[in-house]
Amino acid sequence: MCHFYFYFSDGKVMMEYIGATGKPITFDDVPIDEGIDFHFILSFAIDADSLGNPQNGKFSPCWASTLTPNSVASIKSKYPNVKVLASLSGWSIGSKVLSWYKPIDTQQWISNAFTSLKSIVNTYNLDGIDIDYERFPKHSESFSHCIGELITLLKNQSVISIATIAPYYRTILPYIELYNNYGESIDYVNHQFYTDKVSTPRGYLKAFVLRSEQFNKEKVIPSYEVDGRGIQGDAFFDGLKLLETNGFHVNGAMIYSADASSEDNYIYERKIQAFLLNSTSV
Repeated sequence: MCHFYFYFSDGKVMMEYIGATGKPITFDDVPIDEGIDFHFILSFAIDADSLGNPQNGKFSPCWASTLTPNSVASIKSKYPNVKVLASLSGWSIGSKVLSWYKPIDTQQWISNAFTSLKSIVNTYNLDGIDIDYERFPKHSESFSHCIGELITLLKNQSVISIATIAPYYRTILPYIELYNNYGESIDYVNHQFYTDKVSTPRGYLKAFVLRSEQFNKEKVIPSYEVDGRGIQGDAFFDGLKLLETNGFHVNGAMIYSADASSEDNYIYERKIQAFLLNSTSV
């Protein structure tokens, strides 16, 4: 299809978290521009039971029940530019806050994670995974090893083609360690800039400079939380323009989340995609 080739020539990326709240949301609700490499990120696949007890790498899908395997197949058939990922962990399951834990046998964790995620990827016809563990014990060296080896194995076995990570200001150090050791296997960094407590374009630029020094600036994606924390409204787009005037290539954006956007007719999805397509960054 001609649109398929167009998106490759343009190379702009959109990341959209979806399904975390349990709202009966669907992919079809979200506006998708055919000129954007659009990634839905299913929220979340969790290796814990309903009480938050660790399951040693055995992941289960916990996103909205309306986001079915058939609905993934349908949206991908309508839009060849759409990819769908599963995000791992997130903040909580119900009211139980989740945390990375130290597997007794790291190789067993990796094996269990590979097997369970391969099953989810095949069932839902997914393209990749996103890493969103948000709490860590004092000594979390096993995180870099387990997650890095998992991503590497999933890619080497052609189970996935895309891997992204989603650090925020409190989890920077474990993710820097992961990126330093396995960065060649990580495609994008969906840093949660809305947690960096900046509300102005100048503050956003300063935060972006810092995160670009900690990771690869070509892989760091600007992010926006709908009706949430951090920079909001027109100031966000002023921030994107400021990034461009300071030499950054704004080739993508991440939104959290489609669930929140459903309340305002996805205005920021529309505006951000329009900005990316009109941007001169290549």
